[in-house]
Amino acid sequence: VQLQASGGGLVQAGGSLRLSCVASGTAFSNKFMNWYRQAPGKQRELVASITSGGSTNYADSVKGRFTISRDNARKTGYLQMNSLKPEDTAVYYCNLRASSWGPYWGQGTQVTVSS
Repeated sequence: VQLQASGGGLVQAGGSLRLSCVASGTAFSNKFMNWYRQAPGKQRELVASITSGGSTNYADSVKGRFTISRDNARKTGYLQMNSLKPEDTAVYYCNLRASSWGPYWGQGTQVTVSS
């Protein structure tokens, strides 16, 4: 199983980025996908999750600004991030799991938001 995350970069506050996470080596549509982030000196935190059925959940800090989605045909999950703030700066990781399976992690993609 491999998860390839991409889409990070440097953006000014108020800007947008879209992260992608492509899965290979496993079925995708029956798995939960999550996005986590880890800022320097802080613990990894759950940002957003999407079930196999498409139900979503978000951390309070990103509600209304971030949108998680998935394209099962492409085995890809997305995290659309709008109205970015400097405190969103972190390494973002995607994660795939199911009952009694996983989780498997992507390699992380750096998001830096300048003020």
